Amino acid sequence: MPRKPNYDRDDLIARARDLFWRRGWAGTSLKDLESELKMKPGSFYAAFGSKDALFELALQKYASDGAARLNALAEEFGPLSALQRLPEMVIDNDQAPARACMLSKTLLELQSHAHPLAKKADEKLQLMEAQFAQLFMRAQEIGDVAQDRDPKSLARKYQSDLLGLRVSAERDGVDAKSIAADIAEGLARL
Repeated sequence: MPRKPNYDRDDLIARARDLFWRRGWAGTSLKDLESELKMKPGSFYAAFGSKDALFELALQKYASDGAARLNALAEEFGPLSALQRLPEMVIDNDQAPARACMLSKTLLELQSHAHPLAKKADEKLQLMEAQFAQLFMRAQEIGDVAQDRDPKSLARKYQSDLLGLRVSAERDGVDAKSIAADIAEGLARL
């Protein structure tokens, strides 16, 4: 009978996510992962199979945690208010390993190599855009957004604004808080 692992798989995935988020796919070696997760090579391969398999789990965790956080905000404050609060939240998160979006970093890093993980990151970005569109649609239903606005177009622009904000927050001398406030203010005029 196989031995039960003596580790918390979710914790390992979260720690790997943070390492990948900081360093990227190419900047993270198997030795880095083994060190961060405190696993020997055999245990690592038994638990995750490969670096790519663990990276995919890390992308999934990043995306699902973000979606859950946004859903919780929408439940507490309403759809439009959640969308207005999110820009400041993503740049004010001192617990995040990086301010730039892990999904967009992955897409940019791996797409030129036609790496399958670039497609996975793009799929997660599409799901994020769909979640934004749903929130804009809900905001329309309750009268917070004009009926003549297309929720999918709003979501695409909002996602683009957020991704740009997150890159700007990584740069020295850029007032990301002001940009976040401008994004939120723009939503109030819909």
